[in-house]
Amino acid sequence: MENHLNNPSRAGRLTQGLELLALHRITELIGTAVHLETTLANILKVLQDTLRMERATLLLLDEETQCLTIKASCGLSEAEEMRGVYKPNEGICGQIFQSRSPFVVPDINSEPLFLNRTGARSSISKTKMSFLGVPVLVNAEPVGVLTVDRLFGPEVSFEEDIRFLTVLSTLISQFLTLHTAIRKKEEKLREENRSLKAKLHNLHDGHFIIGHSKPMQDVFSIISKIASSRVTALLLGESGTGKELVARAIHETGNRKEKPFVKVNCAALPETLLESELFGHERGAFTGAHATRTGRFELADQGTIFLDEIGEMPLALQAKMLRVLQEKQFERIGGNKTFAVDVRIIAATNVSLENAVAKGLFRADLYYRLNVVPIVLPPLRERKEDIPVLFNHFLGISNERNAKKLSLTPELLDLLVSYSWPGNVREMQNLVERMVILAEGERLTLADLTPNILASVHGRPEERSVQKWPPGEKKERQSLHDIERAEVEAALKRHGWVQVRAATELGLTQRQMGYRIRKYKLSRYGIV
Repeated sequence: MENHLNNPSRAGRLTQGLELLALHRITELIGTAVHLETTLANILKVLQDTLRMERATLLLLDEETQCLTIKASCGLSEAEEMRGVYKPNEGICGQIFQSRSPFVVPDINSEPLFLNRTGARSSISKTKMSFLGVPVLVNAEPVGVLTVDRLFGPEVSFEEDIRFLTVLSTLISQFLTLHTAIRKKEEKLREENRSLKAKLHNLHDGHFIIGHSKPMQDVFSIISKIASSRVTALLLGESGTGKELVARAIHETGNRKEKPFVKVNCAALPETLLESELFGHERGAFTGAHATRTGRFELADQGTIFLDEIGEMPLALQAKMLRVLQEKQFERIGGNKTFAVDVRIIAATNVSLENAVAKGLFRADLYYRLNVVPIVLPPLRERKEDIPVLFNHFLGISNERNAKKLSLTPELLDLLVSYSWPGNVREMQNLVERMVILAEGERLTLADLTPNILASVHGRPEERSVQKWPPGEKKERQSLHDIERAEVEAALKRHGWVQVRAATELGLTQRQMGYRIRKYKLSRYGIV
């Protein structure tokens, strides 16, 4: 490298001031960087605007091609950038890269190593032009080359230019290192996100099986364990607990997810029609059988058949069902051809099959064949921590469907949690839809609930009468102060701590109710 020292003090101070200004602008760009290529191009533009360093170029080693390619530039067209490709041992850029040392060409027209592969300097006059380049190092290893052009003149100090460019290459290397670390972290987060989404998809697969409670986590665990097997599952639980959703989750999490999922409700059809529905029939098999019908087991071949409410299946049909479970074979009604199918069977019931077996209403051998992996779906009252999440989920869906933006009050949420939900998740879904459609305000309140739910939680008016005294205990032991306090607190609890409703029940004004609440230091969270 040749060094040309010609730096009068005044010119030196001016140069140093411009260099500091350039560094200030560059650090601001790095500090607010969002997009790598755009930031690098803006950094190189500062060199041109502030220090008259033209055609600034940053070349980085491409990991795939193992060539130096232009990552950012200032003063080059897109076509010129595309042509700027160098092998690590080719030309001046290759020499800078391999030697890890700066290089200065005082006059590019007289330097045979200067390739001008971009063609960006072809139209420039034969005026002397200098070329400067420094390596970009990360952990002492070369990753690229930073180059600029300089018009030759007496005020030019190559030593100062190289020193400045070396500082800049250090900043760029730190910026690249930070960007790489951020990119790797983002990739890791994306991968974790994909993994979590895949896990949730495998468990829930868009069927809205929502639940963070321990009973539901146990259900999810069983689903994940049996999904890829061929084992028969028996879903047990009250009506409305989501048995069909669980059946679909088992099917779509396993290796049969691309095959049919066929549902049959065993309680919806009489015995003759149910048998035809399951196994099909031949033409003329019975009155009205004008054409051959394919049964659900044939349709579910290679897939899954979900037999809902199997406890309602007639005894005569249970024997044929047992054969399908054991041999995977059956005949259509009115036919003698045996069909073989590969079907996974998932059954569900909301009645006790053990009691049905004891009463002779259900075959014991069929019960034991079905009950290989029982999955008990908990009623909603046993997973109260899931109630707020479920309600808000259905509220969001209903809001979108009805073009509304309703929210719910804390008092309503408290009551929902305390409600027993005899209809479980299905009841909640229907209730939310009704409340959203009929609501007049912007928030759902206790007034939007159906009377039967309010009565279920609060009890009938005649049952709210007076203080219940323990057997053998005389109410004279209670002072008037204690009696009034107990009545006020009980009324507040019955009405979800809505003061105006409690006051109305007790025949008090809202101001009188507020006075008693302060007097007795009452709060839904305990004595204050």
